[in-house]
Amino acid sequence: MISLRQHYRHAEFRQGALDALAASPGLAAWGLMMGVAMVKSGMSTLEALLMGVVVYAGSSQLAAIPLLSVSAPMWVILATGFCVNLRFVVFSAHLRPYVMHLPLWQRLFSGYLTTDISYVLFSQRFPKPGSDAAQRSAQQAYLTGNCLVIWVNWVGCSVVGVVLANFVPVTWGLGFAGILALLGILCSLLSSRLRLLSAVLAGSAAVAAFALPFQLNILVAIAVAVVVCVTLEKLPAAEQGKI
Repeated sequence: MISLRQHYRHAEFRQGALDALAASPGLAAWGLMMGVAMVKSGMSTLEALLMGVVVYAGSSQLAAIPLLSVSAPMWVILATGFCVNLRFVVFSAHLRPYVMHLPLWQRLFSGYLTTDISYVLFSQRFPKPGSDAAQRSAQQAYLTGNCLVIWVNWVGCSVVGVVLANFVPVTWGLGFAGILALLGILCSLLSSRLRLLSAVLAGSAAVAAFALPFQLNILVAIAVAVVVCVTLEKLPAAEQGKI
């Protein structure tokens, strides 16, 4: 991915940026509240700014902040962040055919910049990896534009939240806007019975396993949906039609 000079003139770069802009209001509110929450937890301004840029993972930050505020052991905080982000192992496995032609440093940078929303939007636009150089270039241009807008939006609003922490109360609950943005994208993806089934299975599994520590219910939800839907995809078309 990220050769900005190579991709920014491509039409797919602009499309990726436009698609990301649709989810920007929700992410902006979420990022703002994350910046506020980091400062309210007792972190210094420098620590909050570094966490926003280096970690760049809203769910991990959200899980780690309460642990930081009670001075939990470092291994507990790291383990929690690791478990919460295990879903990206699944994302990475799916994106591997799309990026394996890139140098290692670009693949690592792609992994850093890829978020839930950018992954979903990219997968929706490109269901299959490019078969030639032109298609691969278009896909990378889209992902570059998409990730760039999301990164600037999230980090920028997190910084604003850090700066305005004393003026924006956490009780406003603006972070819920980020969840609404994800739900909106999710609903747009429910274009088949199998996708609808996967969403129902994942949601049910996440609720059933909610009591697991370190938010492992997220990983359980992904595993259940993937296993069931992959199994169903292998059924003959006639059998699938009965589902």
